[in-house]
Amino acid sequence: MLNRVIQQLGLQVVSINEVEDSHSSTVYKCTLSNSANVFLKIPFSKLKYQRELESYEILKGNVSIPVMLDYWSGDEECPGAFLLSELKGKPLTSKATPTVAYQVGVLHAEMHSTRPPDNQVLTGIQNEFPNWSNFIERQFYSVAEDVKDILDERLYIKAIEKYEKMKKQLPPPDGPSFVHMDFRPANIIVDNEEVSGIIDFESVKFGSTEIDFTKVYRDFLSVDVSLYNAFQEGYNSIRPLIDLENVLPFYSFTDAFISIGWCNRRGIEKNAIFLEENLERLKKRLL
Repeated sequence: MLNRVIQQLGLQVVSINEVEDSHSSTVYKCTLSNSANVFLKIPFSKLKYQRELESYEILKGNVSIPVMLDYWSGDEECPGAFLLSELKGKPLTSKATPTVAYQVGVLHAEMHSTRPPDNQVLTGIQNEFPNWSNFIERQFYSVAEDVKDILDERLYIKAIEKYEKMKKQLPPPDGPSFVHMDFRPANIIVDNEEVSGIIDFESVKFGSTEIDFTKVYRDFLSVDVSLYNAFQEGYNSIRPLIDLENVLPFYSFTDAFISIGWCNRRGIEKNAIFLEENLERLKKRLL
C-alpha cells in the first residue's frame, strides 16, 4: 500500500521511516530527492481520512498546523493518504517551560474559537454539541463491556455509580467548538521555546471544550502548577477558559475508564503499561 501511495502522489523518495506513537493511522517521515522532509499519513479508515481532510480545510490560516501539500482520496483497498509539510521541532515534553505552556494555551484556545462552518457541508466531522450529554454517555458505555472484563465486579459497579453521580454535576457545555479529542503532548510540536503547531485530526468533533483538556492536563499540566497557570493565562488571552476544576475530575475519571476499555480492545499485553497507569488512576478516583 505504501508503494502505491508513493506512486499515486508522484514522490521521489530517498529515505523513509515509520513514525512511532501513531496509534491508529500509519505515518511515515520521508526525505525527498530535493532534500525536503515531509510526512506521509495513511488513515485507518475512510471516516478518519474525511475528518482529517475537512480539518485542514477548516483550520488553515487560523491555527498553526502542517501544510497539506497533496492528498489522494484512495480506492477500495486504501482509505486515502496525505502528504504533509514538516512542523519544525519535536513533540512537547513535561520539561517544557511556562513560556511554552502559555503558547500551548493560546494554540488550544485558537482551535476552540473555531466554530462549525455555515457554508460547508461536513461528512466527516460530526457536530455533537446539540446532544452533548448523549455523546458523553455513548462514549462511556461503548467500552463498558471491555472494562468489565478487566475490573473486579465490585470496582466495576462502583465505577458505573460514580459516573452516573458525577455527570449530573457538570456545568452547561461550552461550544460548539472544534475539539481535537486527542490534545496531548505527542500531537503538539515545539521548537525550543516556540510552539510550532498541532497535528493529527482523525478524531475531531464539534462539541464542548470541556472534554479537550483531559489529556493535556494528565500528561503535561499536572506535572507543575507553573505550567498549569501559564497555560490558563495563554488560553484566556484568546477566549474565556471554563472552570477546569469543575470538569477535570469527571473527564479524568471517564478518560481512565475509556482507556482501560481501549487497552482491552487493542491488546492487553501490547498496552500493559498504559493499562496499569489507567487502572491506578481509576482506583484513585474510586477508593
